[in-house]
Amino acid sequence: MLNLNDLHYFVRVVDHGGFAAASRRLGIPKSTLAKRVSELESELKVRLIQRSSRRFTVTELGQEFYRHAMAMVIEAEAAEDVVRGRLAEPSGMVRITASIPTAQNALRKPLVELAREFPKIHIALHASDRFVDVVQEGFDIAVRDHFATLPDSGLVQRRIGADDIHLVASPEYVARRGTAIHPSDLAMHDGLMVHGAGSTWRLRNEQKEEIEVRPVAVMSADESSFLLDAACAGLGVACLPWRLCAAALRDGRLVRVLNDWTAGSVTTTLLMPHRRGQLPSVRIVADRIADYLNMLEE
Repeated sequence: MLNLNDLHYFVRVVDHGGFAAASRRLGIPKSTLAKRVSELESELKVRLIQRSSRRFTVTELGQEFYRHAMAMVIEAEAAEDVVRGRLAEPSGMVRITASIPTAQNALRKPLVELAREFPKIHIALHASDRFVDVVQEGFDIAVRDHFATLPDSGLVQRRIGADDIHLVASPEYVARRGTAIHPSDLAMHDGLMVHGAGSTWRLRNEQKEEIEVRPVAVMSADESSFLLDAACAGLGVACLPWRLCAAALRDGRLVRVLNDWTAGSVTTTLLMPHRRGQLPSVRIVADRIADYLNMLEE
């Protein structure tokens, strides 16, 4: 059977991007870490890490092994939390995954503030727009912005808010092209579209009237921050969540188009594995994210 301590050392070396950095963080000689990882490789009869004096690269098989080894380390930490009763002062690593726009626009401030308040909590934020397997890849919290209901995945789902999607444009664009009075007017306006979401917008007002409009698509992107910048630059009308465009509306870089209509809403949900969600450090991080995002909607 593999030496479980060696798996722990391997995970920490990968987490910190090299033997020297892991040595400094763990207080263990670099030579000891290198020896333990080498013995792990010998036991497995595979190369997990390619290293030289200048490069540190985890092999493809090493990356796959890392995901499983990290899950083991997480469970070991959870067991230690129970035994040691770390309720008084939350600590340990909390791994979070979110899309790039969510990480940039919604998580940056609350997580920095939380790290300052709880120095023993190690925040590890992974920003990516690819599909992430929360359990297999060892994440404690996933922040998901979605339009449709999330499928049942066996994870704890905590809905923390819904964000209306508004039509916005720059004051310069409105002055140049005129104000839309009715949704049908948007057929004569330039549209900044979400790539892959089609070329139409389905709008709804408070009277629950619905209408589908087709602007003149002049640009598309699958990155909302890019569409925000394009709208601020006067390139057209965009449909953006309130949380993303609120600051630009407040400082006058953008104005609402068709104030009585919205293009639906986007829901934000926190996903957590059952056992990890019970740890004090994970609960504190989840609560802080929820409180901050709820505050943005007020």
